[in-house]
Amino acid sequence: MAECCWTALDGRNPEGSRQNQQLRPIVDEVTDPWGLSVERVEIKDVEIPGAMQRAMAKEAEAVREKRARLIKAEAEQEASDKLCQAAQEIAANPAALELRRMQMVAEVGVEQNTTTILMLPSDFMSLANAVTNKLNCDAAKA
Repeated sequence: MAECCWTALDGRNPEGSRQNQQLRPIVDEVTDPWGLSVERVEIKDVEIPGAMQRAMAKEAEAVREKRARLIKAEAEQEASDKLCQAAQEIAANPAALELRRMQMVAEVGVEQNTTTILMLPSDFMSLANAVTNKLNCDAAKA
C-alpha cells in the first residue's frame, strides 16, 4: 500500500481525475523497469489516520460554529434594526407608545398568580386626580 500526502482532504474531491493523472507517473516510474505498462490509475480507497480524522472533524465543527455565529449575528442585527425603526415610529407618534403600554398591561394581566405594579404616565395621574377632584366636588354639593 502506498502513502500519498499531496492533496487536501476536506471531504470534497473535485480534483479526483487530476490526482489520478498525477499518480500515474509515480506508478510508471516503478513499473517501467519491469516492462509493464499501466493503462489506468484510479484511487479507490483512502485511509485517513485517526489523528487526521479528529483534526478534520474539529475543523468541520469550527466551520459549522462560525456559520451559526454569523447567522445569529445577522438575526441580532435585524432585530436591532426593527427596534430602531419601532423607536422612531413611537417617537413620531406618542399615542403608539400608549397603545404599546396598554398591550403590555393586557399581556401581564393574562398571567396568573402575579402582583402587577403599573407605573402610569403623569398625564394619566393628572387626569385621574382631576376626575377624583370633580367627583369629590360633586359629592360635596349633593
